Amino acid sequence: MSRLRIGKKGEFALIISIVTLLIVYGEVSAADSVFTVTRQPRTLKLISGKSIILKSSQPVSRISEPTPTIAEALPLSPHEIYISGKAAGTTTLILWQKEGISAIYDIEVAYDISRLKLKLNQILPAEKDILVLATHDSITLAGKLSSASNISHVMALAEAFAPEGKVRNLLEVGGVHQVMLEVRVAEMARSITKKLGVNFSYVNGEDFAVNLLGGLTSATVPGLGVAASPAVNALFRFQSGSSTWTWFIDALNEEGLIKILAEPSLMTLSGQTAHFLAGGEYPVPVAQGLGTVAIEYKPFGVGLSFTPTVLSPNKISIQVAPDISELDFATAVQLQGFSVPGLRTRRASTMIELADGQSFAIAGLLQENTRDNLSKYPGLGNIPILGTLFRSRQFQKNETELIIIVTVHLVKPIDLDKQPLPTDYYIEPSDADIYLWGRMQGSEKKSPVTIRGEMDGEFGHAIPKIFGE
Repeated sequence: MSRLRIGKKGEFALIISIVTLLIVYGEVSAADSVFTVTRQPRTLKLISGKSIILKSSQPVSRISEPTPTIAEALPLSPHEIYISGKAAGTTTLILWQKEGISAIYDIEVAYDISRLKLKLNQILPAEKDILVLATHDSITLAGKLSSASNISHVMALAEAFAPEGKVRNLLEVGGVHQVMLEVRVAEMARSITKKLGVNFSYVNGEDFAVNLLGGLTSATVPGLGVAASPAVNALFRFQSGSSTWTWFIDALNEEGLIKILAEPSLMTLSGQTAHFLAGGEYPVPVAQGLGTVAIEYKPFGVGLSFTPTVLSPNKISIQVAPDISELDFATAVQLQGFSVPGLRTRRASTMIELADGQSFAIAGLLQENTRDNLSKYPGLGNIPILGTLFRSRQFQKNETELIIIVTVHLVKPIDLDKQPLPTDYYIEPSDADIYLWGRMQGSEKKSPVTIRGEMDGEFGHAIPKIFGE
């Protein structure tokens, strides 16, 4: 009987093949295969900067080195291992005994959030909704705070427990974040103008004399005629024989008063900028290539730009920049046949902190211009009394006073079905109302309609009121 001889390598290969076939056909389970999982890893949690001592009942012959930047393991004796947390993260520690691997540890090193919570409670005891979490290699802050300034305090404290860039800020400020700004812009402008100019002419046959000071008259010598300018508002003439004396007088005493009042209201979210403009835009020609001209429009009027920041339920930081401008044709520029007016502008910018409902004023914007022009002939203009005939004088004074009052409010949306509007109380007049009674609005039960106060509406508008209510 012959026997088949197989070497050691062949025997091992044959055993592997047989086991594989048995697993495939279900004769041997996977748990009974050659390769099995020796140990399930355990979790070991550490605090960064703190250490523990791991004890073993059996002597440890060898340990693996964890990631040195995360944790450090030092054997003190065959039964004790010193483990220290270096920085937040995860690593693995393996222990061997004589029989083989005795234990596997997944080491999780986190920042000391317990001490951070204690410090937060000591510094900000009123903030009860702060959530502090240790997430992987960072600290996560979540929850709601009562003010934006407290967020910066919490972040500064958390960065003392974690390196820069390892703090995740998910905090938000609770309460209302919508801000309404009521602005009142009031301007009074006064102007005083006084002018007195005298010109005269003398004609006697072919003799001719004229005083052209101040541009009130212009002489036409060939006909010995005198033309008067539109500024002349008085004329006196005396004639004796062939001699004629004529005096042209420009006397003016003028006063002007201008009142400007604007009350814009704006609403925006905390940290967002809102803009407002009550005015218009004027065209400005801009030269282009090949001799062409393009038109650009520049804004003017009462403009407002503000950026609020809600610091707490009763404190608002606000940056406001009002701008009041008007067209000034006295400083107009002629450009390629176009007359481009200038702008008279009053502009201010400031940042302050206010409580809900408080106001602040930008005042002291007082401007006064005085101009006094005197034109006279040398010598002749200094003669007492008679020197008035050889002088022309103009006095002009302009005063402008501007005040801006700003009020801030924290506002919430309203859920009423219908809001009263100024147009809700308007009734179209009939022919009888227009022609017989001279009414601008029609009558229906109760009439007429008047305006009730200022800023009475939910949105800052005035609400009409019917008599009898």
